[in-house]
Amino acid sequence: MGIMVKKVIFSILSFGFFFLGLLTLQAQQKYTTHAVEKGETLYSIAKKYKVTPASILKQNPEIKNKEEIKPNTILVISLSGATQVTDSKNLTDNKVEQEVKPIGYTRHKVRKKETLFGITQEYKITEDQLKRYNKRLYAEPLQKGMVLQIPKYAEVVEDEETDIAFLTYTVQPKETRWSIANKYGITIDSLLSLNPELPKNTAYLSVGQTLKLPRPKGDSLKEQQVGLFESYTVPKSIGIFRISQNYGISVDSVITLNPEIKELGGLKEGMVLRLPKKQPTKGVVNTDNYIFYQVKPKQTVFNLTQNLKISRDSLFALNPELENGLKAGMVLKLPRLKENQLQVKNALVIDQINLLDSIKVENKPNLMFLLPFRIDRIDFNNTSQTENQLTKRKDMSIAMGMYTGAMVAIDSMKRRGISVNVKVFDTEMSEEKVRSIMETQSLYGIDAIVGPIAPKLISTVAATASQSNVPVIVPFASDNDLNFNNVFYTVPHDSILRNRILEKVAEMRKDEQIIVIADAKHNTAKEAIIKKFPKARVAKMSKDGSLHLVDFKAMLSKYVPNWVFVETEDDNLAASLVSIVNSSNLNDAIGPKIKVKMFTTNYNNAFEGEDISRPHLGNLEFTFPSPYKINGDRTFSRAYEKMYGIEPDRYAVRGYDITMDLLLKLAYKKNLFETAKFIGQTEYSGNKFDYYNKFTAGYFNKATYLLEYNDDLYIKEVK
Repeated sequence: MGIMVKKVIFSILSFGFFFLGLLTLQAQQKYTTHAVEKGETLYSIAKKYKVTPASILKQNPEIKNKEEIKPNTILVISLSGATQVTDSKNLTDNKVEQEVKPIGYTRHKVRKKETLFGITQEYKITEDQLKRYNKRLYAEPLQKGMVLQIPKYAEVVEDEETDIAFLTYTVQPKETRWSIANKYGITIDSLLSLNPELPKNTAYLSVGQTLKLPRPKGDSLKEQQVGLFESYTVPKSIGIFRISQNYGISVDSVITLNPEIKELGGLKEGMVLRLPKKQPTKGVVNTDNYIFYQVKPKQTVFNLTQNLKISRDSLFALNPELENGLKAGMVLKLPRLKENQLQVKNALVIDQINLLDSIKVENKPNLMFLLPFRIDRIDFNNTSQTENQLTKRKDMSIAMGMYTGAMVAIDSMKRRGISVNVKVFDTEMSEEKVRSIMETQSLYGIDAIVGPIAPKLISTVAATASQSNVPVIVPFASDNDLNFNNVFYTVPHDSILRNRILEKVAEMRKDEQIIVIADAKHNTAKEAIIKKFPKARVAKMSKDGSLHLVDFKAMLSKYVPNWVFVETEDDNLAASLVSIVNSSNLNDAIGPKIKVKMFTTNYNNAFEGEDISRPHLGNLEFTFPSPYKINGDRTFSRAYEKMYGIEPDRYAVRGYDITMDLLLKLAYKKNLFETAKFIGQTEYSGNKFDYYNKFTAGYFNKATYLLEYNDDLYIKEVK
């Protein structure tokens, strides 16, 4: 009995000492257990406990590799490694703090009642740092009048925050500086500060260009919550860069979230990564969907709703950041539909400037005109021959029209107090002559060159003028791909005119049937129409280039109106098509009237030929885009007739409008490149101008007219 009692007591004591030893060991080693749950991996468990995968395998020798980690497996986790890492980091941090050297010093004279604490707070240093560079403070108290040496330290930013506070953004198609600034809730000035390589003299961004941007609020790792993450198993043949792109975060952020990538020497197939859940995709913020407005100082929400023609509720719904207050520099987004009600330039709404009210008389514009007067061909002793040449030679007619119209504009500006200096040269349509002019004439002080007219001469002038940063104004259309950023093309490109009419037709259309008649040379226009209206029907053309009449007649609908696009530059074909289409616009003998309206995306000389019936065009309500207004303002016509005794032709109207536009802009600010940034559409007697910058390619006019024939053969503007 006694022996049994002793054995029992010995066993209890032995177990007690063993248990006490185990507790002591656990207290020293800091172990815990973990029941593996479904979806967990060796890497995710190691990350959870801040240990390495190798340490888990070491403490659980029965687990040979990561594949043996199964649900409900009980693992022993040593936490001492994590503690040691933390301690090591703290020691390292302390060591770094001791080694930090001041970048400079400032002097401070102690004032009455100042304390060590107050001084350290004022200069954002510790008491130890203050005493280290003022040894006397170790031995004596702070006294009034003491002069202290205050160390200055470089601002220390945590490495992690530096890595994740910003992201690299790739510019997408149709995005602008304004749309990106709005998307990330920053001002244009902030965007430029973050990206100093962006040019200041243009708002141009190229697709694929990378920008540094602040990471959106709630996107940095410190602000993420566990619920915002998901597990991602790395498949075969995928890199860390592609993963970062797919999740919209930086490579550094992927590594920060998953340190095992570094520990194991890189990304491995089968790794389970912790990545932020993809948020629901919001509407893309680009120039297809929105236009933008930059808030000016002293503006109010009420001012904005009035000026931008939008309700307060709509403005706040599109720009929820307004709930935190309106601030100067904010970029607000507006519906694209507002574009027709506002002045918009490069997707940015601009404040209207009245140039006539903004004239500065101290500005004295200096212009140079390069026009083909062809004086070398004129015999001034033979009056009848000269008159005949001026009538028949197109180059002379253009030059005289442009010049006389420009003189009316200059006279008008002089009566407003603006002194204008003009140099005029005859190009003789000769490249050698133009080169001689550009080599011998100083461009110092010249604000703009108007001309030349011939496309082949433009590059010679543009190249020389670009060296002096002088704008070259091209009066008529040019298809030359010059790539000079100092050239202003005053005539809208065919693609701009085409897009204008297609957008208007799409806006007006309800259930009308679209039919396209296009010759072989106008496939580009035909394809553009079909792209805009996929259900459009294309009329067949015969081998000889004429319309397949039977096929066309069969296409016409008696139940909905027929809108027919006619695309050709052939005079005979145009006359024939106008006649055929008009004949279809009559009462059918056995049914309802077939309604036909005619359009073209390219109004050219073929539609002005002698064989074209104007009454037919009126019947068809023929509608087309145009770079100029056919029935111009009478104010200029009266001034021209008063000066020259005859009515102006369209070249004189163009000369007046181009020159008036130049002089008013230069009288406001003597730099056309600057005014092009913020002055929107301007309109004069028969032309309007609204330039956009294509970076190295120059400035292009996008202002167009939509015109329509009516029953009384008057051509009216379609608003």
